[in-house]
Amino acid sequence: MSDLSAGDRPDLFDRQVLRRHRDRAAAGITQHDFLIREVAERLLERLEDIRRGFPLTLDLGCHHGMVAALLQESPAPPGGIETLVQADLSPAMAGRAAARGAAALAADEEALPFAEGRLDLVTSVLSLHWVNDLPGSLLQIRRVLKPDGLFLAAMIGGESLKELREALLQAESEVEGGVSPRVSPFADLRDMGALLQRAGFALPVADVDSITVTYPSPLALMEDLRGMGESGADRNRRHAFTRRETLLRAAAIYHERHADAAGRIPATFEVIYLTGWAPHATQPKPLAPGSARARLAEALESRELPGGEEATPKK
Repeated sequence: MSDLSAGDRPDLFDRQVLRRHRDRAAAGITQHDFLIREVAERLLERLEDIRRGFPLTLDLGCHHGMVAALLQESPAPPGGIETLVQADLSPAMAGRAAARGAAALAADEEALPFAEGRLDLVTSVLSLHWVNDLPGSLLQIRRVLKPDGLFLAAMIGGESLKELREALLQAESEVEGGVSPRVSPFADLRDMGALLQRAGFALPVADVDSITVTYPSPLALMEDLRGMGESGADRNRRHAFTRRETLLRAAAIYHERHADAAGRIPATFEVIYLTGWAPHATQPKPLAPGSARARLAEALESRELPGGEEATPKK
C-alpha cells in the first residue's frame, strides 16, 4: 500500500463507472448474489460470540440489502442490532435495499455523511475493495464509531479470480498481441492489519478465507460477475469491448487448465475479514516488554540460551 497522501495519490478505480455497473446490476442482482449471501452469513457469525449489543449499525456498501435480509431471517439477530442504516454508492442498489424495510441512502465510502462518534457497529460486505483511498475510508469509519464501537468487514483479496486472470491475459496476448487489465487488482492480507492500526483501530485483526464456486463455463462466471456489479472499473483498463475471439480463447484456456470431470470450472475468491474497535479505556492493553511473570522456557520445560549460542541435545 502506498503512503501517498490522498491529494497526491492517483485513483486506481473509476468510481463513476463502478456506480453505473451497480446501478445496471441492481434490478437482477438476486439471480447473482450467492457470494454476497455466503460472505454476509460468515461475517454475521462473528458477532455471535460478542457478548454486547450494537443498537445503531451501519451496513456500508450494502448492495441490495443482504445483511438486512439475514437479520430479518434470524430468530435472534446477532449483536443485539436494533436499528440498521444501509448505504451504497449506487442509488439503484440503495433503493433495492430500502425495500427490505431498513433505512437506506446513497453514500460514498470515500466521503461518509455521518457524525463523529455516532455508530455502535459498522459492517461492510464485499464493497471496500473498490475504494481508492482505503486508509482514508478506514479512518472515517473509525471516527463515526462510538468509543468501543466495532468495525467488521469482508473484502475481496488479491488471490481472487486467479484462474480467470491467467486465462484472459494469455488469450489477449495470443489474439491481440498485448494485454490490459481485465480483472481489477485487489488488496493484500499482509497490508490490512497495518492499515487498521494506521487508522487508529484498537485490537486490529485481519484474516483470510477462501471460497471456491464452480460454474458450468467461464462465460457463466463472467456473467455472474457482471450480474453482481463486479465488472472491472480499473482506470487503466482497455475501454474498447473485448473481442469475441479473445473471450472464446480465454474460455477455452480456462476450461483446458481447470475443468473437472463433469466439465465445470472453479473460481477462487479470497475473502479478507477485518475486525477493529474504536479505542476505549476499558479495552485490554498489550503487556509492556519485559513485564511477563513467567518465562517461556519454563513453560516449555526447556533451557533458555543467549542469542547466538547453539543448542545441544539433552543426553
